[in-house]
Amino acid sequence: SLKKGYTFDTVEEFWCLYDQIFRPSKLVGSADFHLFKAGVEPKWEDPECANGGKWTVISSRKPNLDTMWLETCMALIGEQFDESQEICGVVASVRQRQDKLSLWTRTASNEAVQVDIGKKWKEVIDYNDKMVYSFHDDARSQKQSRGGRYTV
Repeated sequence: SLKKGYTFDTVEEFWCLYDQIFRPSKLVGSADFHLFKAGVEPKWEDPECANGGKWTVISSRKPNLDTMWLETCMALIGEQFDESQEICGVVASVRQRQDKLSLWTRTASNEAVQVDIGKKWKEVIDYNDKMVYSFHDDARSQKQSRGGRYTV
């Protein structure tokens, strides 16, 4: 059910599209909004994501989701992460009760790199609560590690 919406190559092209793109909070019901690197699909099965995982934050207020989404997009586009080659993309998941924002990464087993990414992302989105990292393998096998594998 994935549909490719837009692509861009420059910050200028991003800003031209941004005003036309829905903010995640404007999506209805159970919808996901993705921003991924070219050639990477937001699927566990994608070779770029297969050995990865994701940092996840919860938002119970729609304006917070929009702000965190924009700040994350700007950090990704502006290459603010030292480990940018390790990041696959970001997913905004809009739900009835609470929304989630997830930053997908490539190599889940590299704890030091994942923790650095988590700390930087937490700073970028000005998030004060605990943030957890989960391996895609755990989700696939449904043996979810309570509380995630890493936390910042």
